[in-house]
Amino acid sequence: MIVLGIDPGSITTGYAFLDTSANVPKILEYGTLHAPANQALEDRLLHIVSELEKLLDKYKPVSLGMEGVFFAKNARSALVLGHIRGAILVACRKHGLSYSEYSPRVVKQAVTGDGGASKEQVANMIFARLGIRGEGLPLDASDALAIAWTHASPSPLDESISKALGKKRTSTRKKKATTKQWMDLIEKMGGHI
Repeated sequence: MIVLGIDPGSITTGYAFLDTSANVPKILEYGTLHAPANQALEDRLLHIVSELEKLLDKYKPVSLGMEGVFFAKNARSALVLGHIRGAILVACRKHGLSYSEYSPRVVKQAVTGDGGASKEQVANMIFARLGIRGEGLPLDASDALAIAWTHASPSPLDESISKALGKKRTSTRKKKATTKQWMDLIEKMGGHI
């Protein structure tokens, strides 16, 4: 299965395609899409989506993991980022991709074990996990690799809950465990509530 990780940006958008059919995800391509800063927003949107669609046609991913919304200090920046995210979502949905989003903290936690890790720490760890050298790689591209890796790697808790309850994962969208699932897991592991 091929997954796509996106770190959206109004001028630079990071992307990464991973093949998850082996035990260790294999990198197919990663990089950045640049929209000229001097262009109008609608032209930047068109440029990013057009370039992304070429990549979607080339790799035919089935699933998209994208960085979730965060609270920006500048309302205009948050609005522009919302437009970029929306355009990317529409393009990916047109190509039939399922969708999950991950907060920066969740990605940092999944990749480094520390939800407060710096972008550089995330970059170094994702390079090590995927066995690549990333000198000179823009942080937008390493962030996209980290998002794709997080999306391709189910959380140990999700897997434990599924195994304990005898359920198979049927969706690529990661869901939060319910209180009942937590209670069942604790009891199955010998704990008491």
